[in-house]
Amino acid sequence: MHLKRIILVIAIVIISLQSIVWAADIQISTRYGMSGDNVRLIQKYLTKAGFFNGKADGVFGKKTLLAVKEFQAAAGLPADGLVGGITLKALRSYNPAAAPKKHNKPAGQSGYYQPSGTVISMTATAYTRYDEGCTDYTYRGNYLRRGLVAVDPAVIPLGTKLYIPGYGNAIADDIGGAIKGNRIDLAMDTLDEAFQFGVRSVNVVIL
Repeated sequence: MHLKRIILVIAIVIISLQSIVWAADIQISTRYGMSGDNVRLIQKYLTKAGFFNGKADGVFGKKTLLAVKEFQAAAGLPADGLVGGITLKALRSYNPAAAPKKHNKPAGQSGYYQPSGTVISMTATAYTRYDEGCTDYTYRGNYLRRGLVAVDPAVIPLGTKLYIPGYGNAIADDIGGAIKGNRIDLAMDTLDEAFQFGVRSVNVVIL
């Protein structure tokens, strides 16, 4: 009888420790620059949800960061690029068919000054020269800084002058492997600015 009680106590302690470890684990956010099995699992979830089409290599690089931000935006979560307990739970249970639809505000109702010109609805993200795989210079050879953006040249030719609500005047000066179709990547001067921007739907004006 005494032995059974000891075994029961040990079992309760083990279960409690597992719960503590699990609770601590979801408080630690997986983020840009990390690597390992946790990242690989996140990449697999993102692939299943339809936000990531790269290799699940376990490296939290720029492509994974963009996928996380896009998922968070689609799931109605803050698009900060950090995968904590809430984002991971949402990823596990994500159903694309049941995801809320985004409704863009009509032109002129955004609260921003918007000059006249051809308007293209695009998904905007942000990047810096400090990001993995980036250099100090754009595809056209200019020093990467705020005001220069990466585009798909098939949609917006390089050298085109643009206006982006919430960002300002810009020039299409760079390209990127993940920037295809109606996607635009806005250069920022700091990583904090890029993270703060997140993922947004914008009406890009071609000047």
